[in-house]
Amino acid sequence: LFIPFPQQSGLYEYKIFGGLADVPPKLCADVYMDLDFRKEWDQYVKELYEETYDGEKVIYWEVKYPFPLSNRDYVYIRECREMDVDGRKIWVVLAKSVAIPQCPEKPGIIRVKSYKQSLVIESDGKAGCKVYMYYFDNPGGMIPSWLVNWAAKSGVPAFLKDIQKACLNYSKST
Repeated sequence: LFIPFPQQSGLYEYKIFGGLADVPPKLCADVYMDLDFRKEWDQYVKELYEETYDGEKVIYWEVKYPFPLSNRDYVYIRECREMDVDGRKIWVVLAKSVAIPQCPEKPGIIRVKSYKQSLVIESDGKAGCKVYMYYFDNPGGMIPSWLVNWAAKSGVPAFLKDIQKACLNYSKST
C-alpha cells in the first residue's frame, strides 16, 4: 500500500504497509540489520559497511543505478530498538542521512544528502510479521521526478519480496 505525500521538490515521501506471512518479526529485523548478509541478497548493493567515527556508528552504502545513470551513495546513521508495548514485541529502526568529513563525496557517484526512514516490524498474530515503513530520499542529479517516483512504486514491492526470500535463506547461511 502506497500513500504518497508530495513535497515541494516534486518527489514523494512514502508510507508502506506489507505483510510477510512466513517470516517471524525478529528474523525480519535481524535480516534487515545484517549489512554483511545484505550484500549477498540485494543486487543493488555496490558497497556497504559500517564504521565508527567519533564514537558514532555510521553506514556507507553505494547503490548501483542502471546505465547511463550514476551510482548513488548514502552516509547515514541508524538505530534498532526492540520494544515491548502492552506485551507486544515491536522492532523500530530509524535511519537518517548525516554529513561527516571522514566520508567525503566520491567522483562519479552522486551523494544522497536527504534520506530518512522509519521501519516498524511486529507480529501478525500468527507465524509472520507486519512491516510499516516511512521513507524519503532525494536521489539528486538530473533524474526526472516522474522516473524517481515510478522506481519507488515498483522497487518497494520488489524489495519486500527480496527481503522475504532473504529471511527464508538467512538461517541456512548463518
